[in-house]
Amino acid sequence: MELTRDAFLGGRLSIWQPKSGYRAGVDPVFLAAFVRAKSGQSVLELGCGVGVASLALQARVTDLDLTGLELQADYADLARRNADGNELPMQVITGDLARMPDELRARQFDHVIANPPYYLRGGTVATDAGREAAVAENTPLSQWVDAGIRRLKPGGCLSFVQAAERLPDLLATFDGRVGRVEVLPLTPRSGRPATLILVRAVKGARSPFRLLAPVIVHEGERHTHDGESYTVLIGDILRNGAGFPEG
Repeated sequence: MELTRDAFLGGRLSIWQPKSGYRAGVDPVFLAAFVRAKSGQSVLELGCGVGVASLALQARVTDLDLTGLELQADYADLARRNADGNELPMQVITGDLARMPDELRARQFDHVIANPPYYLRGGTVATDAGREAAVAENTPLSQWVDAGIRRLKPGGCLSFVQAAERLPDLLATFDGRVGRVEVLPLTPRSGRPATLILVRAVKGARSPFRLLAPVIVHEGERHTHDGESYTVLIGDILRNGAGFPEG
């Protein structure tokens, strides 16, 4: 596997990932910025890939007990390599969330986070098997949610990033085990529809649903020049590892 070594959080993280397979971008960083973890808490990432979301979270909130579960062994190996290379502690387990490894069945966490595949399987298949597994849904969203809820402590928080068009599918998987559901839409520019959503839910909570004010990713109504055009908040998240403000 040919690899590249890429900088995240303005160079605070150095991440090895496949050159032509699934490549982490801004989405896992947004997920990390959305998680309201506190120092000393435990976090499980389902489908951790090469570890970007978990490591970005660990870079912002120190002394987390991080665990990642990854189906693809080569990506799991890279996640371990990235954790070691960035000197950020993280246990990575190779396994399938649909057949939860025994070592995780015996544990519960303060937070479970995930960046599940965005697209329903069908149509054009990616030539790279790793990318196909990462972006095209094989395990239904309902199983991601169920696995996450089962691994949460009472009062624990489930956090997802997903394509905006899949919001109805994601919300339909939530049941009476979770509440206090909050949705944060991310829109690429002012006046544009949201393309990404961040969703959190709390195990055992009964608070009403909240649709938060959308966050705009880029300045201006359209792309007008080369180079970055991130809003101040998004630039702070992507370059400095900041979190989204609590709404």
